[in-house]
Amino acid sequence: MSQTSPLRVIVDAQLPKQLARFLAFHAGYDSLHTLDLPAANRTQDGSITRLSMDEKRVVIIKDADFVNSFLLHGQPYKLLLVSTGNISTSDLLELFQQFLPQLTRLLTHHSYVELSRTLLVTHR
Repeated sequence: MSQTSPLRVIVDAQLPKQLARFLAFHAGYDSLHTLDLPAANRTQDGSITRLSMDEKRVVIIKDADFVNSFLLHGQPYKLLLVSTGNISTSDLLELFQQFLPQLTRLLTHHSYVELSRTLLVTHR
């Protein structure tokens, strides 16, 4: 990765902790999973949003819980929506591996990105 600081992310409870580990190891992201937080997967969305805003972390989600808040209030800091439907952990990690360079670039410059099984979409 370049000399800029690594992307900071928090992976929500609907996605596996392996994704957070994968992003830390393969992309050098400063990566957390909700399981790393004191309330673990019971962490409220508001707490995740505050952490995202305070630490400038991209929230990686699988369901659309955060989308309305982002569209209405500009929070959390940034959002990556994984819209793959049901997917095995190994297939999910392969998908992230495939799109990692583009994801890193897009998340550096855009606030709301969506990853499907076949493409990346930036939203305004």
